Amino acid sequence: MSTPPFLKLPSCVRAVRVAGLAALWGEPAGAVRGTAVLVPGFTGSKEDFIALLEPLAEAGFRTVAVDQRGQYESGGPDDPAAYAVRALGADVRAVTAGLGVEGPVHLLGHSFGGQVVREAVLAAPEELPWASLALVSTGPGAIDAAEAVRTGLLLTALDSMDLESIWQVMRQLEGERVPPLDPEIADFLHRRWLANRPQALRAAAAHLVAAPDRVDELAAVALPKLVLSGERDYAWPVEEQSRMARRLGAVRRTVAGAGHSPNAERPAETAAVLAAFWSA
Repeated sequence: MSTPPFLKLPSCVRAVRVAGLAALWGEPAGAVRGTAVLVPGFTGSKEDFIALLEPLAEAGFRTVAVDQRGQYESGGPDDPAAYAVRALGADVRAVTAGLGVEGPVHLLGHSFGGQVVREAVLAAPEELPWASLALVSTGPGAIDAAEAVRTGLLLTALDSMDLESIWQVMRQLEGERVPPLDPEIADFLHRRWLANRPQALRAAAAHLVAAPDRVDELAAVALPKLVLSGERDYAWPVEEQSRMARRLGAVRRTVAGAGHSPNAERPAETAAVLAAFWSA
């Protein structure tokens, strides 16, 4: 679960809805060099990118970070099929079509969001509205075996426990944070968890433990690609992400000092890598 470093929106950012999804829209003060759609991962939200929005605006890039269907403030139906990866990928295309902006649009997915944006691209590779694809802390297929065990336990819990009960168990297993979280951030993480649709959590968890490897299909798509990660990652080993980058023929970058969420843990450095890639 990504933990945003702060929650107050920078002056260049406003809350909006795009194609029915809750979003944070960051707007440069000067000329716009491009627009980026940012898609969060499992148990995440648009706030996972909040610390990127101002430095990217300063670099001239408009950003639109979304809550996926079933996440936090986006809501969603009861039908489990609505949260299949294919359906979420269709949402990404709808968001892109609904931006109403000129100039290049770049696509970025973090963690589970990386496999969602991959699905969006592969749904119609001959009709791409994006100028590039960035995959952040994601992998070619299913998550690492140890993480799959934990995710499987969550799947089992979702069948018999409500979200508040699961939250309390997760906090007990995690133990006391050192240093402790700011109370505002801790309250946000709790509220965000409770706002998730259980059907969306089940669908994402089930996908992550059994996701197919579609890297060869993606490699065949003529789109500039970036694979970005921290120096360590519990979900997909960093070495596995590097192998994926080679298979994709992608630019490969690693953010020093970061783990699974470089966007939240090292936002300035991550923004610099993204701005350089999009500028190229």
